[in-house]
Amino acid sequence: MSSFGSLGAGIRAAVLVLLAGSTLAAAPKPDQLAAARRFYNERRYDQALEAAKLAVNTPATASSARLIMGRARLERYRLVPTAEELDDARADLRGVDPRVIDARERIELQIGLGVLLYLEERFGSAAELLDPMVEASAALAAEAHERALDWWATALDRQAQSLPAAERALDYGRIVTRMEQELRRDPASAAASYWLAASSRAAGDLDRAWAAASAAWVRAAFGRDHGVSLRADLDKLVTQGIIPDKAGRAPARDRRQTAATLAADWEAFKKIW
Repeated sequence: MSSFGSLGAGIRAAVLVLLAGSTLAAAPKPDQLAAARRFYNERRYDQALEAAKLAVNTPATASSARLIMGRARLERYRLVPTAEELDDARADLRGVDPRVIDARERIELQIGLGVLLYLEERFGSAAELLDPMVEASAALAAEAHERALDWWATALDRQAQSLPAAERALDYGRIVTRMEQELRRDPASAAASYWLAASSRAAGDLDRAWAAASAAWVRAAFGRDHGVSLRADLDKLVTQGIIPDKAGRAPARDRRQTAATLAADWEAFKKIW
């Protein structure tokens, strides 16, 4: 009896070990695609790329993984530009099959292609590809929409700069109009606040540029980082762009004094607000 009891216990222990072993064998593998997305959103692009390389080997997730790889390479290129990184990003994005990814990923793919065109200095093409994606990106996270809006405006700005001064007004008018619409939709949009002031200045409407920059400075407090990044960009725009431009319109003998007065007014405004 005692020996049977011992034997029975041994059998039960063996069964438990086997069951545990089979449970471990059946444990789900890490979701490399989800990990890649998480790393990308955390701006850990090297880790995103490595996780996506594992997910690309599974047919069901291959296109989604290539999308993340391409986007991660573009971000790495922005940090350390190399021709090889850009070539690899192009290959990854062109390797995505739009038919097998979901609607949100198709938006991300087109934004990625637009950014790629921008980095290739095909600014007009980038702006045209990104234009409808600005509206579509509102379905994504708020940060993704802000980035799409900023990329579109930056691409159109660079395209305008390549034109004769007399031909730039149309492009800057497009930026002004869209940023006005964006601010009505989301007054906290940092991209819209900045580009309304910047494009007004580029279009030669310096009074509106000054007013828009001042309003954006006040509005910046509603931003996601409480306006830290936006205010740094606005300060640079005003001190290095708007003030010199406004002073340049004064008679030559008054330009230095005009610039000093405007700079003092801007500093006083910042101290109050």
